[in-house]
Amino acid sequence: MPRRSPTPLALAAVTAVVSTGLLWAAIVHGWLGPDVGRGDGFCEAARDALVEQPANTFSNLGFVVAGLVIAWQAGDPRRTLAENPRLATAYATIVVLLGPASAAMHATQSAAGGHLDLLSMYLVAAFAVAYAATRLLRGGTTTFALLWATAIVGCEVVERIPGEVPVVMVWANLAFGLLLVTALVGEALLWRRGESSRDPRWGLAAVGALGLAFAIWTQAKTGGAWCRPYSLLQGHAIWHLLDAVAAYALYRLYASEHPRAAPRG
Repeated sequence: MPRRSPTPLALAAVTAVVSTGLLWAAIVHGWLGPDVGRGDGFCEAARDALVEQPANTFSNLGFVVAGLVIAWQAGDPRRTLAENPRLATAYATIVVLLGPASAAMHATQSAAGGHLDLLSMYLVAAFAVAYAATRLLRGGTTTFALLWATAIVGCEVVERIPGEVPVVMVWANLAFGLLLVTALVGEALLWRRGESSRDPRWGLAAVGALGLAFAIWTQAKTGGAWCRPYSLLQGHAIWHLLDAVAAYALYRLYASEHPRAAPRG
């Protein structure tokens, strides 16, 4: 039996340590700039402290934990992404980065922190879309990289559209949501094509976690029915934790995929 590879966990762990350390230094030294109110639409009141929104900030540790668990499991040759094992390491690293990037906004409410938050969302949603589309097109690593980069650039363009969007607040959130929906549709099409088998329970778990997270997100915004600005139990923090669960479940769906044996003639 092939031995477990230490590489995925090592790279994800280094990413976690370096990104978290840089975030803490940025918070302490004010590298991300002044508080401009980014993130104040997610209910939690800004404290007069180094970390302005503690619940919404520290709940992002869920992404770091999820990414490290994915990386640990990716080292097992029996559990990896179907088309390219190295993509499992990339996915684990991206999930880890979601934590410090989102925390940057909630800890500082700075413009730069807000952009890091959105960029990390684009990275993971674009991965899901590009991976589904690459398998639908029967492409390789180059196809994946082009689709991934294109999706990210597209989100950056949409982010700059002025004005508000009903329910999801801004155009950037709409772009992120549409990417996730597109990725799920792609997975459904792959399922119908029937060229591989997978464990559908993980797909249902990912969809369920995302659906519940979005439902809570809509009610836990500033002025929402579940908004309690000074409580440490924040709906947006629960959104982070459920999204981390969804990211893990999505990896397990990928990892459960195996080509079907060709029928014997």
